[in-house]
Amino acid sequence: MVIAKTHLIQIDWEGSYNLKDLPNLTNVVTDYGIYQIYGKHPVYGSDVLLYIGKSDFQTLGKRISQEGWLDTNASNNTKVYVGRLHGLQKPTNEMWSKDIDLAERLLIYVHKPAYNSRSISSLPDSELQNIHILNWGHHRDILPELSGLRWTS
Repeated sequence: MVIAKTHLIQIDWEGSYNLKDLPNLTNVVTDYGIYQIYGKHPVYGSDVLLYIGKSDFQTLGKRISQEGWLDTNASNNTKVYVGRLHGLQKPTNEMWSKDIDLAERLLIYVHKPAYNSRSISSLPDSELQNIHILNWGHHRDILPELSGLRWTS
């Protein structure tokens, strides 16, 4: 039996923020991470998880403001939560980028937000099998802990 090493990704969540708060949300050049958007959906109701996205090469505030569909979704009631990678060691920029990508993909696959429909259908098992995510802080409706071993085949 081969035992693979688990890759731990920790995310510290903050929120909620309104869309009007986004320009003031970040002022650091390297403020990257993952975000959740909650709002009204015609089928699933109000105040539900609509979208999970990532901000990798631009700040969270700038990236979230580029989500064009937000303007049509009762923006007064839209809530945003931002998650930043967190842990004991500071990763390299390459590893930081990779962890953001892996975390976003596994979070989308497990939680299946309505507006992430293109990203839900396929999950490359080999890349995500050994990922283990711990969500800290105000992670809202996403699971506090999830593992690629649980969600891959």
